[in-house]
Amino acid sequence: MISVLMPTYNRANLAFMQGQGAWLFTEDKRRFLDFGAGIATSSIGHNHPHLTNTIAEQAKLVLHVSNLYRIPQAEKLAQRLVEISFADSVFFCNSGAEANEGIIKGIRRAQFQNGYPERTEIICFENAFHGRTLATLTATGNPKYLEGFEPRLPGIKHIPVGDLEALHKAVDKHTAGFLIEPIQGESGINVVPEVFLRELRKICDEKNLYLGFDEIQCGMGRTGKMFAYQWTDIEPDIMSLAKGIAGGVPMGAFLAKESIAKYLTPGTHGSTFGGNPLACAAGNAVLDILLSPNFLDQVVQTGDYLRNELQTLIAQYPTVFEEVKGMGLMLGLKGKLPPAEIQNAALHQDLLTVAAGNNVLRIIPPLIITEEECHEGANRLAKAAKQLQNIMEQN
Repeated sequence: MISVLMPTYNRANLAFMQGQGAWLFTEDKRRFLDFGAGIATSSIGHNHPHLTNTIAEQAKLVLHVSNLYRIPQAEKLAQRLVEISFADSVFFCNSGAEANEGIIKGIRRAQFQNGYPERTEIICFENAFHGRTLATLTATGNPKYLEGFEPRLPGIKHIPVGDLEALHKAVDKHTAGFLIEPIQGESGINVVPEVFLRELRKICDEKNLYLGFDEIQCGMGRTGKMFAYQWTDIEPDIMSLAKGIAGGVPMGAFLAKESIAKYLTPGTHGSTFGGNPLACAAGNAVLDILLSPNFLDQVVQTGDYLRNELQTLIAQYPTVFEEVKGMGLMLGLKGKLPPAEIQNAALHQDLLTVAAGNNVLRIIPPLIITEEECHEGANRLAKAAKQLQNIMEQN
C-alpha cells in the first residue's frame, strides 16, 4: 500500500515536536542540534519569541484577504526590502521555484516590451538548482531531476560557471538574460568567482540584457550580508528570495529594478496566497531581527568561528574530510565519502545536517547559533568522523 503522503522524499524516521533556538526535540525528548535549519529556512531559529508572537498576533486579526485588496503588511515588507537592496519593486509568492519562474517571466516580458520579441532565451549554468516546477527543472538542468518530465521548456541553455569563452559563444540574438546563483547551494556550496559575475554584468550592460540572481539559499543574511551579491560591487536586475525570508512560513519573492518591474502590469502575473498578511507579518518580524544592530556582523564572526572548527576537523580526520567551502553560515564540508553516509553518521550523534552534491555536507544552521553551539556541533561531527574512520579501517 502506498503511504498517504506521496513517496517523494527519503525521510529520516524522526518527528520533531518542539524547537528552541538551534535545537529540535522529538516526542521522546531526544535533543538534536540543528545544523540544517530546515534547509536554510529557519533563519532565526526555532520558537523565536518575536517571530512567534508576531504570527500569533496577526493570526488573531486576519490571515488572508487576496491581492484584490491592499495588504499593508506586504507594502511595509516590500518598502523595507527595496530600501536595503538594488531593487525598486517586489512581488511576493509562495516558494523559491515560483520566484525563479517570476524571474524568467520578468526578463522575457521586459525584452518583449522593449521591442525584442525574439529575445526569449535565458542562459543558466551547470550544477545549478532553481526549483522543481517544469520551468525551473529546465533551468536547473540536472538530467536526474528531469527524468520522466521531458520535454524541457524551450529557451533555456546551460554553460559551465567560470568559462568565459563558453559565455561569449552562448550569447546571441535570442538571448534575453541570465539566471545564476552567486553561491550554488544544492551542488555543493560553490562560490561563483566575482570576475565571472562581473563579466555577466558587463555583457548585460553592453547588450541590453538582464542579469537575474537566485539568492533563495544564500540571501537573507545567510552569508553575513543581507544578500550575497553585496559582497561584490555587482548588482543584478532581478533577484529571487525564499527559504529564510519568513523564518519558516512559506514565502518567496522576486525583487526587480523598475526597468523590468514596470512591465509586470495587471494580468501579467499573480498569486492567490502570495504576500498575504500572515506571511508578510512573519517576513517583517524576521527582517526586524536581521536588521538589528550588529546582527549580520555576528553572523560573519560566528561563521568564521565555525569555519575554523571545521578546518580543525579536517586536520583530525583527513581520511573523511578534505575541504571547507562557502561564506558566513552557508558552509560546505567536502568529504571523501558520499555525503549521505556522513549525514547519517552525524544523525546518530543527534546532529542534523543536509547533504549536497559533489560529496559535500551542508552546514547551514540558524543564523542565531552561538559559538558554543558551533563547538558542540563540531564535536558531534568529530564523533561521527571517528565512527566512519573506524569502519573504513575495518574494511
